[in-house]
Amino acid sequence: MATHAAMPGRRGPRAHARTPHHTSLAWALPLVLGVIYGFYAAFIRRDGGPSTGGQVLLGLVSGVALAALCFALGRIQHSLPRELRAAAYGALTACAIGFLVSLTDTSVLRSSGLGVAVGAGVLVVSYYYLYSRET
Repeated sequence: MATHAAMPGRRGPRAHARTPHHTSLAWALPLVLGVIYGFYAAFIRRDGGPSTGGQVLLGLVSGVALAALCFALGRIQHSLPRELRAAAYGALTACAIGFLVSLTDTSVLRSSGLGVAVGAGVLVVSYYYLYSRET
């Protein structure tokens, strides 16, 4: 009677292939976030003056770094428990906001405080979202 549980299923020839599948959103979202973040970082550093190569380099490097971190978090997020996933989103947001605030030549305390405040908000909201969507 229980033989149906042991029967192999018909899943096709690619059933056991473990190729990573990246959707277009998995590439597009970090790319768009990185471009916007890089432009904004360069815009903040410009401060109304003429654009320089250093500002462009700062925007490029910060945008690439954020895009890479967002892509990496998107790849591993499903293997993390919801608490750790919410903490990762909060930490990434806190670092990103803290860095942008530090580009405005304010104190380290202000940039750290604002980064931690925004990161804590993202942690709470993402934890609530993940907890309410749990199956």
